[in-house]
Amino acid sequence: MRAEAGEFNEALKTISAVKPDIVVVDISLGDRSGIDLLKEIATRWPKLPVLVLSMHAESLYAERALHAGARGYIMKQEAPDRVLTAIRKILQGDVYVSESMTAQMLRGLTGARAAEKQSPVERLSDRELEVFQLIGKGFGTREIADKLTLSVKTVETHREHIKQKLQLTGRGDLLRFAVEWSSNQK
Repeated sequence: MRAEAGEFNEALKTISAVKPDIVVVDISLGDRSGIDLLKEIATRWPKLPVLVLSMHAESLYAERALHAGARGYIMKQEAPDRVLTAIRKILQGDVYVSESMTAQMLRGLTGARAAEKQSPVERLSDRELEVFQLIGKGFGTREIADKLTLSVKTVETHREHIKQKLQLTGRGDLLRFAVEWSSNQK
């Protein structure tokens, strides 16, 4: 049986009702992050295999997704036969990422990854990245707090950490960098 859900709670209810053999998740959901959904699935159904199928850059999200509980990550633009290969591997108990992502992760294990970081954005935590993306989409602090069900103070703390990690000095610098980065992700 095939089922779909576009939002966090709807996805959890659907998984609970359908009891699927595998779940395919996108990083972008209507109301929350797919990373949050992965973490919740891993908590509630730790043996349920999950594949992330997303348009978002594998280099930025694959490791985050695997840490959150996914067993694979594949880009939406991949050929359908690659997607089927990923699903089969995950159902067999293996992990699936592209060859280039596998090489990148292995370089990280050897310590070589730190020198090749493509973007300072990769240093952000999952939540910081979520806040950063919302800043780039033009959301203000209060809107971000409401959207992520956080306090305004927590969002402000995340903003400060983001500025430090990205070596930005002011709010305007953060906004400009976030908007530019967001526009390049499309």
